[in-house]
Amino acid sequence: MSVSGIEIVGELSPAYRRILTPPALKFVAALVRKHGRRRRELLRLRAERQARIDAGKLPGFLPETRKIRAGDWTIKGIPADLQDRRVEITGPVDRKMIINALNSGAKCFMADFEDSLAPTWRNVIEGQINLRDAVRRTIEYTSPEGKAYKLNERTATLIVRPRGWHLDEKHVRLDGEPVPAAIFDFALYFFHNAKELLRRGTGPYFYLPKMQSHLEARLWNAIFIDAQKALGIPRGTIKATVLIETLWGAFEMDEILYELREHIVGLNCGRWDYIFSCIKTLKRRADWVVPDRLAVTMDKHFLDSYSKLLCETCHRRGASAMGGMAAFIPTKDPAKNEEVFAKVRADKLREVNNGHDGTWVAHPGLVKVAMDVFDEHMPGPNQIDRQFDYRIKAADLLQKPEGQITEAGLRNNVNVGIGYLEAWLSGNGCVPLHNLMEDAATAEISRTQVWQWLAHGAALADGRPVTRELVLKIIDEELAGYRSQLGEERYYRGHFAEAAGLFARMSLAPQLADFLTLPAYEYLD
Repeated sequence: MSVSGIEIVGELSPAYRRILTPPALKFVAALVRKHGRRRRELLRLRAERQARIDAGKLPGFLPETRKIRAGDWTIKGIPADLQDRRVEITGPVDRKMIINALNSGAKCFMADFEDSLAPTWRNVIEGQINLRDAVRRTIEYTSPEGKAYKLNERTATLIVRPRGWHLDEKHVRLDGEPVPAAIFDFALYFFHNAKELLRRGTGPYFYLPKMQSHLEARLWNAIFIDAQKALGIPRGTIKATVLIETLWGAFEMDEILYELREHIVGLNCGRWDYIFSCIKTLKRRADWVVPDRLAVTMDKHFLDSYSKLLCETCHRRGASAMGGMAAFIPTKDPAKNEEVFAKVRADKLREVNNGHDGTWVAHPGLVKVAMDVFDEHMPGPNQIDRQFDYRIKAADLLQKPEGQITEAGLRNNVNVGIGYLEAWLSGNGCVPLHNLMEDAATAEISRTQVWQWLAHGAALADGRPVTRELVLKIIDEELAGYRSQLGEERYYRGHFAEAAGLFARMSLAPQLADFLTLPAYEYLD
């Protein structure tokens, strides 16, 4: 049985067919046919908004939605297994990763189809298989060395992040066009698992990425309503947390909560994508040139204001205010580890004091470090009852971070950009570099910073200008460094030349591309 209008251009093994069933594909097609056009309109609205910023207008709180911000309303409610989210771990939908993350001791696990996954056809569909098995607790894995992995009796609550609105799934076409990746990821997981999740006393929970307006939240809400109706599931069963990881989203937190109020449980500070969004959105402003990435920390006024506004907004509406990612990776060096743990503790202490109800880590070794901070300073399951009057203004969110631009910072951007892209092109979207877990968001910061420094003729701390020649020289040197460090066999077996070429093209282009993953996706099978 085929589904009218649907064409699969990727592999269709027997295992894949159990995910890509005719009823599931019919469900995907129905949602895309009804909502795909509105998604395209909203992407055009993004471009129109950006054009106004490029012409000199600054983003700000919307005058037309003032009544929503001033209104006395709350979200519908939070399920029992999402009440305590003090530490969440994140990672791609790899089979071993899912088991380890669910067993990590974290309260929740965000299984990611987005920034930490290179969306090869194999990764996407096997990710759906892995999640289906995880929901039914049949997931197991045996390593090449013979080590067996299976779920513990108690596991973290599962939350799934589909891809963003801007991405397509090129391996599935409907009426001749690629389907929106966000709808594809959501629909397959929901179709195969929603009823089973409810039977097991939990529910279909999602993280929604890269939201740029409350109108995009309204679209998600409409999709949720139709999806629940199609499966005969009560309206409001789906629960979502929205990542505030765009500058636009920071100015529309109330409105996003309002549009999704019957389905939303909280907002999250997606700090790395947020920094990327700030640079990208304000890219034409010479008065907003950002210093070295590693100097842009959460104590900077614009980021601290963003964190505080999120806590204040969420708590006023009865929602969870989730903190951002600790991207550090523990090492085998005890002295280095203590330095890492001290930084993580300071970061999480700032979050819990600002009012966050939980936080993110990228590695199981950091779960206890973050948990101890929240246990000490947040004895209840959350602190939603704490209300704040931070009085954050638009100027607070737009205050440029101060700091230097250094050759070391430029080299780090080039090194991370090439290293991450090489891994991504090899099918791995989550890679450890320099004791940090890098994903697409940090690679985005790396290439947009290089572009911004070139576009505005920024000078390094030693007085040298950032020029095209300097950037190309450093790209060559960092490539040579990877070759020397990894050896000839690994270097040539990998995708370093393609990664460096793509990084150079995007960093040196006259116009800043919206997303690194759009041209990079063309390289993936």
